[in-house]
Amino acid sequence: MAATYGRVWSPITSQAVGPLLDAAGVESGRRVVDVGTGAGDAAAAATERGAQATGVDVAAAMVQIAARRYPTTAFVAASVTDLPFPDESFDAAIGNIVIQHVGEPQRAVRELARVLVPGGRAALSTWDAPERSPFFGALLGAIADAQVPPPNEIPPGPSFFEFADDAAFQSLLRSAGFVDVSVGTISIEFPVDSVDDLISALADGTVRTGALVRAAGEAQRRTLRQSLEARLERWRRGDGYVVPAPVKLASGRKPTSGSSQRSA
Repeated sequence: MAATYGRVWSPITSQAVGPLLDAAGVESGRRVVDVGTGAGDAAAAATERGAQATGVDVAAAMVQIAARRYPTTAFVAASVTDLPFPDESFDAAIGNIVIQHVGEPQRAVRELARVLVPGGRAALSTWDAPERSPFFGALLGAIADAQVPPPNEIPPGPSFFEFADDAAFQSLLRSAGFVDVSVGTISIEFPVDSVDDLISALADGTVRTGALVRAAGEAQRRTLRQSLEARLERWRRGDGYVVPAPVKLASGRKPTSGSSQRSA
């Protein structure tokens, strides 16, 4: 699914990259690790700022795509829960819309804290909850209307919107010792050329949601399409749609030696 993800989803998620880099204090000369790098957009954007960026992704196919797209940025196949770097290797750590996919998020943020220098900053983003997200509200509502039972191929995983809750997102970073923790919201938009294109992009370029779409029978897929068309109509722009899909952004700082452990 890496090729479809890189072609369809990466341009959408990359809308959050600028604020993410700002929150992590990424600037020229900084050493930056981008976890869950996907097609490499955030790592490449850090490189454009003059940083020394390394992108990390657990999927080797994504690393290959990222390396082809951005040959001047380093990419490594590895898991965020077991980063192959020594302690205090980076000045900043970022992860764009990836933490909701990680089965052990607490372990992941501990790894980020381990590889950061004292005073280094981490910034993570994730999709906002469906009740505040017109895109995910429409999508999940249409899937529910189609009444597609979850297939066996869907792997167990955390709640997709666990860290859309500000308190949960703050607690995640604080659990790894980060201080000055803050959470905000980024406004991004999801362009949809057609409902059929969206359904195909879900089926071919996502994991858990894609498995649901692929499991739908002909009648269920017809219902899914009709429901999506109705739910997205208010966001129509010309022949397609432009749908708000807000993102939550959390950031924090690794304490320096002897500094207060209390978060703001």
